[in-house]
Amino acid sequence: MILNNSSLKPHNTFGLDYKAERIVIVRSEEEISNIIREGETKGAPHLAVGAGSNLLFVSDFHGTIIHPEIEGIKIDKEDNFSVEVTAGSGVNWDSFVEWTVVQGFCGLENLSYIPGHVGASPVQNIGAYGAEAKDFVQSVKAISLETGDPAEFRNDECKFGYRDSIFKNELKNKYLITGVTFQLSKEPGFRLGYGFLEAETAAIGDISLKNIRQAIINIRTRKLPDPTVIGNAGSFFKNPVVTTEKADEIKSKNPLVPVYNEHSGGKKLAAGWLIEQCGWKGKRIGDAGVHDQQALVLVNYGNAKGIDIYNLSEKIKISVFEKFGIDLQREVEVIGSI
Repeated sequence: MILNNSSLKPHNTFGLDYKAERIVIVRSEEEISNIIREGETKGAPHLAVGAGSNLLFVSDFHGTIIHPEIEGIKIDKEDNFSVEVTAGSGVNWDSFVEWTVVQGFCGLENLSYIPGHVGASPVQNIGAYGAEAKDFVQSVKAISLETGDPAEFRNDECKFGYRDSIFKNELKNKYLITGVTFQLSKEPGFRLGYGFLEAETAAIGDISLKNIRQAIINIRTRKLPDPTVIGNAGSFFKNPVVTTEKADEIKSKNPLVPVYNEHSGGKKLAAGWLIEQCGWKGKRIGDAGVHDQQALVLVNYGNAKGIDIYNLSEKIKISVFEKFGIDLQREVEVIGSI
């Protein structure tokens, strides 16, 4: 399906009503390959967009948006201890996590209630509550946007980092992800050491996949706005990773700052806490604002433009740098002309 001069509002969770020259909706690998080989993506810029839950459009898109709606979940391989599962890139992420929990497959439960589609999970290396997609991604299936040929990337080829991957860097806009294979466990390996997760789970009942998932849903529902009600893209900034020395320096002046160990050996600080200390929580400039329950989330109260939200984020970055000497990095990708 090809839509010309079409609104991007259904394709971004900020609810921003910019337009794209063309939106191409594809439902299979064959459709994608055919469209590319027929030259539909040649010339003008092109961009793969799933649910648009990590994008901030700041202008119309002068090119082609490719929107994959590839569904399906299948078990590829399993034994008594583990299982490999492939999900189509167009599968709703939280529906997929729910499916794994119902099946009794351990691993993704800490990533419950994250908005978006499966195809975005390796691009962003989504993470929450001590877990990241990279811990479970076995491989990523994709189609070259230049040739239409299929490709597959093993975990070690994806160059995963904190909210980062090869698909955001060297291969940005060069491949369209069609499916992701995850390796999950049939044995309990719960991760409960992040924040109030263990206590929240225990309040529900036994420590189980189902109850961990419900605990995370409860926490996220309390703290984060529903993008179907108020436009947002979840966490707007990355939690900054700093040296141990820098973390100690900040903690000596701010004893309550949340600090977590990071896989790289550095320390991760809570960006939301830093933003809140700068007085931004609940602040609003026109229809662009900072959520009143979680300062890490920027919101569109209805009629904000993308540039309004971008400008607000710039003000926040400046104030955090002036107060703490930390340069916040956006988790959300800015698309368009500033």
